[in-house]
Amino acid sequence: MNKSVDDYFLEGCGRCPLGGTPECKVHTWNSELELLRKIVLDCGLTEEFKWGAPCYTFQNKNILMVSALKEYCCIGFFKGSLLGDDKSLLVKQGVNSQAVRLFKFKTFEEIVEIEADIKAYIFEAVEVEKAGLEVVFNKNPEPIPLELESKFEEDPVLKAAFEALTPGRQRGYIIHFSQPKQEKTRVSRIEKCTPMILSGIGLNDKYKSMKK
Repeated sequence: MNKSVDDYFLEGCGRCPLGGTPECKVHTWNSELELLRKIVLDCGLTEEFKWGAPCYTFQNKNILMVSALKEYCCIGFFKGSLLGDDKSLLVKQGVNSQAVRLFKFKTFEEIVEIEADIKAYIFEAVEVEKAGLEVVFNKNPEPIPLELESKFEEDPVLKAAFEALTPGRQRGYIIHFSQPKQEKTRVSRIEKCTPMILSGIGLNDKYKSMKK
């Protein structure tokens, strides 16, 4: 087990204003996350701490992440679209997600019920990596600015949180980030909005709350 992951479960993610407090979303799913961690480790993956969340690898290749969001906790497969998913258990992160697929859970019992299936999917994901398979990406229909694309590459957790937003909230952020002519201003806007995205808050939600 990885000590940084231990700290993640004990202290929370520390990625938004609620990080390190009892209100952190990690603490909403304590028992569920611990069980998911055990299941993944039982499959022989290496536990690491990347992008502020538990990441599990095989021979230094990213296989999946275990994450806590506001409405659910999940296992996210980096190349989930390449899995057979014969039982239709996986869902997209968002409408435009092309590679990542999720197991979403809201209760401990939901995990226990399909534990054997979860392990089978993990083993399949490892075989996908062994075979060297790659996801072929289509051009994203949304005009996402390059600075945001770069941030997604650095931070898959942010990408997952962004794609979990409603299409309208995604579009609001994209327009907001794309408006400035200078790159440094676009980057600054993305950095300022990152805590809101991680908390599942839309740009307009912030403005509405300020008017109240």
